[in-house]
Amino acid sequence: MQWFQTLSAVEQALLSSLFMAGSTALGAAFVFFTRRCEGKFISALTGFAAGVMVAASFFSLLLPAIEYESALPAWLPVCLGFLLGGVLIVLGDRLFARLTRALPAAGNRKSALLLFAVTLHNIPEGLSVGVAFAVAGAEGGTVAALLLALGIGVQNFPEGTCVAFPLRAGGMRPAKCFLFSLLSGLVEIPAALVGALAAGAVHGLMPWALAFSAGAMISVVCSELIPECFASGKTVANCAIVLGFCVMMTLDLALG
Repeated sequence: MQWFQTLSAVEQALLSSLFMAGSTALGAAFVFFTRRCEGKFISALTGFAAGVMVAASFFSLLLPAIEYESALPAWLPVCLGFLLGGVLIVLGDRLFARLTRALPAAGNRKSALLLFAVTLHNIPEGLSVGVAFAVAGAEGGTVAALLLALGIGVQNFPEGTCVAFPLRAGGMRPAKCFLFSLLSGLVEIPAALVGALAAGAVHGLMPWALAFSAGAMISVVCSELIPECFASGKTVANCAIVLGFCVMMTLDLALG
């Protein structure tokens, strides 16, 4: 711990973001241990992913956005950011639909939207860690920033599976599923570095960025994941959604 405190804020943010990205990779690695993805198994995995993303949208994104200090009323950047995130996914959905009409795999559009939403939501998480270490360095303490990075890292484990398994269910090979899931987590590294280097400028944008990502994630969950998981079984989907929400909520409240 003493050695870690002697590092600069940028170095601390870099090491912490590497841990966060590694946690995503660890969760995604489970895709190598499944040979078949069909029926109720797909419904359970997709429902679990939906529950995790809904909980993450509120506890990891919207709630911190509301609590951020801002010159504007708290509801304004949160509402507008959330709406913009949802609009982006609607427009992206239409764009992906046009681009994937010629592709043989039916799950291409859904997979692209899911990957985009999770990657988008990892950017403000990385920024928040970088900002936290920059502020902690100025105030002489890093414990709070470390706990934030630890909490996000632990949350990234189920998120890694949430990206990899729906891609696998769409027919993608395990190695590609792992790679795309890993890439969604790697964006946290440059985001954390930017947050540490430009803490003052980034801090003011955080409520907008967090709410924007939440809107994008909720839009993907409602339009893609929930309809798909209920198509294979209502009971299994319900249980999986509730379980996923509880797991992410517990991680957020225990480590956030």
